[in-house]
Amino acid sequence: MLGVYENNNLMKKYQSDERASEFLPKILDELLQDFDVQKLIYANGPGSYMGIKVSFLTFKTLSIVKNIPLYAINAFCLNDFKPISANNHFCFVFEEGKILLKKEKAGEFFMPENIEKLKLNEDNLPFYFIDAV
Repeated sequence: MLGVYENNNLMKKYQSDERASEFLPKILDELLQDFDVQKLIYANGPGSYMGIKVSFLTFKTLSIVKNIPLYAINAFCLNDFKPISANNHFCFVFEEGKILLKKEKAGEFFMPENIEKLKLNEDNLPFYFIDAV
């Protein structure tokens, strides 16, 4: 899912069932032709490790090449803090300020109609939740 915002309000939404590695290059090529991008915001996790990696590398590269600031938001901000799929059996769950792994049904993601109240983090590194082994 990808959104274009003007004055903090959602102007256009793009959605695909493709993997981020397939969807992002196609849609970003179109967006860069149609819009003057002033800021990049991505959900840095928790979620699909590969999706987070691909998104981060794509947006970080675009940020550097086009000199556009890149910010991160917590993925829970894009699904009303409902569980986020971690694998076939578990979800990341936000409870009492902590993120846990539990057997839950994942919630649906959405593009907010307005992003004015989102907490944008300048620390835009991916948040994988579980350390590498």
